[in-house]
Amino acid sequence: MSRLLIAPLYVPADRPDRIAKALVSGADGVFVDLEDAVAPSAKDAARGSLEAIPALVGAAFPDAAPADAVHVQVRINAPGTPWHEADVEALAGLPRWVGARIPKVESVEVVDGLAARLPGRDLHLLIVSALGGEIAYALARRPQVATLGMGEADLRADLRVADTEGLGWARARVVNAARAAGLPSPLMSAWTHVTDLEGLAATCRVGRSWGFLGRSAIHPHQLDTIRESFRPSDDEVARARLVLERIDGAVSSGTGALQLADGTFLDLAMVESARHTIALADRLG
Repeated sequence: MSRLLIAPLYVPADRPDRIAKALVSGADGVFVDLEDAVAPSAKDAARGSLEAIPALVGAAFPDAAPADAVHVQVRINAPGTPWHEADVEALAGLPRWVGARIPKVESVEVVDGLAARLPGRDLHLLIVSALGGEIAYALARRPQVATLGMGEADLRADLRVADTEGLGWARARVVNAARAAGLPSPLMSAWTHVTDLEGLAATCRVGRSWGFLGRSAIHPHQLDTIRESFRPSDDEVARARLVLERIDGAVSSGTGALQLADGTFLDLAMVESARHTIALADRLG
C-alpha cells in the first residue's frame, strides 16, 4: 500500500519539464495528470510522455530505488471516455511502483477489470458522483485499491448543490468508507484558487475536522500551507505525549484506572489518537 501523503502535487502529463521540477519540489508525491490538465487535442502526445517517468525519477534521485525515492501516480482519463483504453495500456507499460489514479469510478466491475489489467499496481479511486458515493465502501474494499479521494467540482455538479457546504454528507461518506475499509484517511480535493493561501488554509482546517488528512496541490507554493494546516498544534502534541506517558506510567505501576490531571479518563481510542497525532507531527517535522 501507499505511503502517507499529506501534500502531493499535480502536474500536466504534457509538460515533462514540470514533472522533473515537481519531483524535486518537496511534494510528498507527484500526480501526473492525463485528465483535466490536458486538452483533448494534446492527450495522445501527453500519453506518450509517460514513458519518460522512470528516467525522470532516476535523474532526480540517482542514489535511491525509484519506489523508495518518491510516490508517483498517473491520473488517467475516466472509464467510458475516448482516451481511457489507451491510457490504461500506456500505464500498464510503466513500472508497478507508478500508481493509477482513476476518476469517475462508479462500478466495482470497472475496478476489478482495471486490477486485472494492471496487476500488482495500486489503484487510487476518485469519487465524483452520487453513484460513486453510494458505493464508496464497496469500491474501497476491492483488491489493489490503496486510497479513496474526491473530485468535488464534479460531485457538486452531480448533486446540484450550490457550494461546497452542501457536500458535507458526501465528504463524511468517503472518509467513513476509506477508514472502514482500512485505507488511509482521504486527501482533500485540490484548491483551485492558487493565489488565495488564506482560503486554502481555512478550508484545509475544515477538511481536517471532517477527517481528511492532507490535500493535493496544483501549484508548488500551496505545499507549505497544506502541510502547516494539517500539522498538529503544539498543544495537541503535548496532550498526546501526556496521554502516552500516563499509559506507560500506569502500566509500570500496575495502576488500573487511567486518568489525566484534568479528570479525563483514558480509553483505547484516546491512546490510538495520541499515537496518530505524534506520528503525524513527526512526519511533518
